[in-house]
Amino acid sequence: MRDNTMSAASLHFALQRRRLRYWLLALLVLLAISLTLAITLGPVRIAPQQAWHIAAQEIGLRLGLELAPGDWSVSQQQIVWRIRLPRVLLAALAGAGLALVGVAMQAMVRNPLADPYLLGVSSGASVGAVAVLAFGVLAFAGSLALPLGAFAGALTACTAVYLLAHVQGQLLASRLILGGVAVAYCLGGVTSLMVLTSDQRELANAVLTWTLGSLAGTRWDELGLPAALLLLGMGLLLGQARSLNALLAGEESAATLGVDTTRTRRWLFVLVSMVTGVLVALTGPIGFVGLMVPHTTRMLVGAEHRRVLPVAAMLGAIFLVWVDVVSRISFAPAEVPVGVITSLLGGPFFVWMLCRKNSSKGLGL
Repeated sequence: MRDNTMSAASLHFALQRRRLRYWLLALLVLLAISLTLAITLGPVRIAPQQAWHIAAQEIGLRLGLELAPGDWSVSQQQIVWRIRLPRVLLAALAGAGLALVGVAMQAMVRNPLADPYLLGVSSGASVGAVAVLAFGVLAFAGSLALPLGAFAGALTACTAVYLLAHVQGQLLASRLILGGVAVAYCLGGVTSLMVLTSDQRELANAVLTWTLGSLAGTRWDELGLPAALLLLGMGLLLGQARSLNALLAGEESAATLGVDTTRTRRWLFVLVSMVTGVLVALTGPIGFVGLMVPHTTRMLVGAEHRRVLPVAAMLGAIFLVWVDVVSRISFAPAEVPVGVITSLLGGPFFVWMLCRKNSSKGLGL
C-alpha cells in the first residue's frame, strides 16, 4: 500500500514537471513572438526579418563581426536599435520583475491583494527617486543615486505598512490594505511637496510623466541592472520556494515545517524593495502588474512556487510588452503612459477579486 502511494506521488510529481516544461516552452515562444511584433509595430512599420537583421548587425559590429548589409534606411536602423528594441526589452524585464515582486509579497503577507503599487511600496520608491532628482540626495553615488534612493524609499514604505498591519503577533489583512492605502497617500503628498518646493521648474512635467509610468527614452545602458536583479531575484526565490509555500499556508504551518518566518520575511522585504526601487527608478510606478499576473498564474498552474515563479515572470514580461505596444499605438502620434493602461485594466480586476467568494480561502482574507 505504501509503495502504491509513493508511486502515485512520484507519477503526480513527474506529470507536474512535464506540464511546467510545456507551459514554459509555450510562453517562451509567445514571448519571442511578442518581442518581435512589438519591435515592428508603430508609426513606422518594419518587417520582422528587417528588425532582427538590424539587431544582429549591430551586435555583430560590437563583437567585431561583419554581416551583409540589409535593405533598410538609416532611420529604420535608428528606430529599431536605439528606440524600440531597448524599450521593448525593458518592458519585458519590468513586467517579469513586477510579477515576481507580486508573488513574493502575496506569500510574505498571505494576501492575494498584495502588490507593490497598492501597498505603497511604489510610492515609497517614488519619494526616494524624486528626492534624488529634486534635491540631489545621494549625489555621491553617481549613476546609482536614483536606484539607491528609490530602494531606500521602497524599503521604508514596505516596513511601515508591515508594522501597521502587524497587531499582537498577527498580520491582519484589513489593516494591511488600509495601511498600504494610507502610506501611499502620505507618500504621494510628500512627492508633490518636494516637486512644488524644488527650484527646478522643469521638474514638475518630468515627474508627472514619470509617476504615471513610462518606458519612453529607454537606453541600452539602463538594462543591465534590472536584468541582473531579475536573475538574482528569480534564483533566490526559487531556492526558497519551500519557505514561500509554507508562508502562504500560514504561520503555524510554516513553524511546523521548520521555516523561520521572521528571517524569511526580512530578506523578502529587502529583495522586494530592491527590485521595486530599481524598476520604479527606471520606469516610474507601474501599477497592478504584481496583482494581476500572480493571480492569473495560480489559476493556470496552481499555488506551488516552483511553478508559479517562472510562469509568472514569463506572463509578466509578455503582458507588459503588449501594454507598451498599446500605449504607443492606441493614440498615435500621442503616447499614453504605460501606468494609465495597467490601471485601467487593474482596477476592474481588483474589484473582480474582491467580489469572488472563494478568493478568501487559504489566502488570509
